[in-house]
Amino acid sequence: QLQLVESGGGLVQPGGSLRLSCTASGFALHYYAIGWFRQAPGKEREGISCINNKGSSTNYYVDSVRGRFTVSRDNAKNTVYLQMNRVKPEDTGVYYCAAETSPDCEDLEFRTWGQGTQVTVSS
Repeated sequence: QLQLVESGGGLVQPGGSLRLSCTASGFALHYYAIGWFRQAPGKEREGISCINNKGSSTNYYVDSVRGRFTVSRDNAKNTVYLQMNRVKPEDTGVYYCAAETSPDCEDLEFRTWGQGTQVTVSS
């Protein structure tokens, strides 16, 4: 059974850092492009980034996270990471990862999703 599990969420102060992990089970992650999404309270889910299957290319879709968030992956550990630095209260939300069988991030419809992990940025 294909499964993604996010972890690493929690409460962090503004300006702090947090690293989220997305670990796959039931499939080899190196065949998949991975997307990170978030849903803030009262808002629609938005796509943050996508990393290709080899980790050689990453797209960031939200201007406010560029330069603060970094996506990386360790296919040997079947895990993708979202490093969040200099976090802001507006980064609060549930963060999801999603996987799709593709070498790149072009025109993807993600079909496998994790359950999400809560990130709260507050002093």
